[in-house]
Amino acid sequence: MIRLFLYEPVLTDEPLFAGGSSWEVIGMWNTPNKERLARLPQLYDTEHIALKEKLIHLHFFIGGCDWYIAEYDGKDLFWGFAILNNDYLMAEWGYISFSELKSIKVNGWIEVDCETDEVWRVRKASEIDKIRKAQRW
Repeated sequence: MIRLFLYEPVLTDEPLFAGGSSWEVIGMWNTPNKERLARLPQLYDTEHIALKEKLIHLHFFIGGCDWYIAEYDGKDLFWGFAILNNDYLMAEWGYISFSELKSIKVNGWIEVDCETDEVWRVRKASEIDKIRKAQRW
């Protein structure tokens, strides 16, 4: 059996699925590396900045869920804006656990993705359509 961890093959003898399937993906798509995470402001470093002006450094998503990240504690805790299940009325700013994002799987294999540096451009929250819609800006 081959287990993929961040898309690098690792041999394992653990059965994963009834029926003998031999693939499992562990982790998340495009997990931000240490260098990319180090560029984020520390928690509370931007609390003096208005929400509209906060820079959003990362975007995680899966299905109708989006997490926009503005700060990071350097360990596991992000601070940013979350829209779950396309519910713009209940979307909010708050704390987001990196380990919990990495553990989300839909149907046992579809994982949260993080937009890469090549795709995601750091920008103000007010420049992101989904945040503007949820905040009614």
